Amino acid sequence: MTEEPRRRRADAQRNIDALLEAAKSVFATSGVDAPAKEITVLAGVGVGTLYRHFPQRADLVAAVLQREIDVVAQAGPALSAGHEPGEALRRWLRRYTEFVGTKRGFAAALHSGDPAFDALPGYFMERMEPVLAALLDTAAAAGEVRTDVSAKDLLHAVALLCRPVRGEDLEYNQRMVALLTDGLSPRA
Repeated sequence: MTEEPRRRRADAQRNIDALLEAAKSVFATSGVDAPAKEITVLAGVGVGTLYRHFPQRADLVAAVLQREIDVVAQAGPALSAGHEPGEALRRWLRRYTEFVGTKRGFAAALHSGDPAFDALPGYFMERMEPVLAALLDTAAAAGEVRTDVSAKDLLHAVALLCRPVRGEDLEYNQRMVALLTDGLSPRA
């Protein structure tokens, strides 16, 4: 028999949410090795609160990534419901590009060998691939994109286009992904 997980108190959940939002913001500007104090000040909590919920830095990094993966994945169905298939795909790819392009230091952390990150690549593909596949299939059925591109290929291509380029920012990544997206048009 498995026990049901204990519900968090509302104030504890607010603290976790504030820490995750602050960490997301700090990591985007200062990288994943930013001082804990920078995160706690932005979150409006003490350092003890940070370490109570996230005992290791890797726990916080993994939680931020998992939360961001969920946000991007959840955007797919909403975009499909509100836009034409090709536009929904473009908007989702823009959102995915923002996710990948603002994660300074995350790739190095993920490949550090820390066991806290072991499940993240699988979780990423489990959440993102079906969403992008649905967007691609719908756009392909509408004749708006090629049919020979897989969700996995596109996820990797965007990630590669979002590698840091000295002197460039997220806008640069967005332009490069827009070029890739233009190449998804069906062949004549």
